[in-house]
Amino acid sequence: MLTDTAIRKAKAADKPQRMFDGGGLYLEISPAGGKLWRLKYRVNGKEKRLALGTYPDTGLAEARDKRDTARKLLAAGIDPGEQRKAEKAAGTERAANSFEAVAREWLAKQTWVDSYRVKVEAWMGGDVYPYIGGRPVAELSAPEFLRVARRIEERGAIESAHRVLQTCGQIMRYAIATVRAERNPVADLKGALASPPERHHAAITDPTELGGLLRAIEGYSGDPTTRAALKLSALLFVRPGELRHAEWAEIDLDAGEWNIPAGKMKMRQPHLVPLCEQAVTILRELHLLTGRGQYVFPGGRSPRRPMSNNAINAALRRMGYGTDAMTAHGFRATARTILDEVLSYRADYIEHQLAHAVKDPNGRAYNRTAHLPERRKMMQGWADYLDTLKAGGNVVPMTRKAG
Repeated sequence: MLTDTAIRKAKAADKPQRMFDGGGLYLEISPAGGKLWRLKYRVNGKEKRLALGTYPDTGLAEARDKRDTARKLLAAGIDPGEQRKAEKAAGTERAANSFEAVAREWLAKQTWVDSYRVKVEAWMGGDVYPYIGGRPVAELSAPEFLRVARRIEERGAIESAHRVLQTCGQIMRYAIATVRAERNPVADLKGALASPPERHHAAITDPTELGGLLRAIEGYSGDPTTRAALKLSALLFVRPGELRHAEWAEIDLDAGEWNIPAGKMKMRQPHLVPLCEQAVTILRELHLLTGRGQYVFPGGRSPRRPMSNNAINAALRRMGYGTDAMTAHGFRATARTILDEVLSYRADYIEHQLAHAVKDPNGRAYNRTAHLPERRKMMQGWADYLDTLKAGGNVVPMTRKAG
């Protein structure tokens, strides 16, 4: 039987030494002086060895306890070496199936714009992973997700709490699809959070007031690139981010088309914007200023970056339109309202041109060229109508259509 004194006094030799304790337990001393506990045992007549730790981190008493535990497994017909391998594999699998591991795998598959990806990763890293990131997805419960969302809600970020919960639900659906969870507990939390305050982008929808805005844009004395962006915002009513990220390579002035790639679109589908005659004229003039670079609207500090996301709103403020009167995003609501309620264009033409998720009667998503001839006519009709408003004449009164 070994003693602590004998183990401490044991010296290294030219060859490995073994100091036996009993029951198959022994201490192996390497030529370098390292001391390793090992257990020698037999399974089905085959001799095997199991490492039980290093001395002095694992003392004599602990080594004996580990030996006794291993021998109990042997008595029950279980190979302690194989049991250890199984436990290690289970731990590795548990780590691979943690919520954070699954979330990062899901995030890597998303084709978002970089700015949104950074925002989501910040949400997850700051508000989710520290609390449930290490938990196996199969074991997570609705109350755990609710506590995550409540922490965000309690600091007043109600909309972010909803977004985070929505993202967690998408991750859980992915976990189910990849056979790492059986159900999505986030689905049980519908209505559990306070409703976020309803937000609307301020927009002018009265034709007379719109005419005044168009005249103000025409007389804008600031940067000519920003003035062109204001004019095209009214004519094309794309999302502000889509406009400021426009590249000359995407625009065919001869064909009168702007093809926006899927990676720049909110719905991740390519979008075609028919260019009216007025838009082509503006772009041809702008090409003389920025046509040598990548972006149609380059930034003021570097032509390698697009214009600031606040440039159009700042110009509107400079013209006297406050945040409660008109916004860059508001040009979309302006066009949608007047095209429908004043000019009576078909709603599906309008929605498709707004790049919303429109489907045909058979439930299929329209492709980028759907109703293109009709949309070309609508976009030209819209531009001509804006010219009329800008000139101060022939304003059609607002009338809501029946139904």
